[in-house]
Amino acid sequence: MTKYIVDQSHSHIGFQVKHMMVSKVKGGFDSYTAEVEATDLADLTDANISFEFDVASINTKSEDRDNHLKSADFFDVAQYPTIQFQSTNITKSSDCYEVAGNLTIKGVTKQVTFHTEFNGKGTNPWGQEVYGFEAEAKINREEFGLTWNAALETGGVLVGKEIKIIVELELNRVQ
Repeated sequence: MTKYIVDQSHSHIGFQVKHMMVSKVKGGFDSYTAEVEATDLADLTDANISFEFDVASINTKSEDRDNHLKSADFFDVAQYPTIQFQSTNITKSSDCYEVAGNLTIKGVTKQVTFHTEFNGKGTNPWGQEVYGFEAEAKINREEFGLTWNAALETGGVLVGKEIKIIVELELNRVQ
């Protein structure tokens, strides 16, 4: 098995959630680590994939909102500073992969499946092979203890339950 790491300058780990039932708030994590081990990244079926996100690095382009997300109302970074993902099973379906694994948020672990596309492989100007992937998954935030919300006068709630996780990766072989 060969080890690969994420090129963070060419990757993004993000999310989006409905806001006030009419728009979407998007954000991401600026600090994370990831490791992928595979025989060949062009075929992920035997890969071992792990991620760890520094929750304090959450960035939604609003300092007040980011501070609220870090508080005990949401992620409680003082008690739960990281989010982890560890793959458990990967299957190939046509040109896509279903990457199933354990996602742990606030001490709660649930099985989540990322629908993953291999975008291809290339060689950068320094002669290093790079591999590109995109993946998405949807979770119910309340299942992970992220239950804070506020009712709106017009009906509905401030924050939607469904979170879309969006991963865009460029991976490099560990030299």
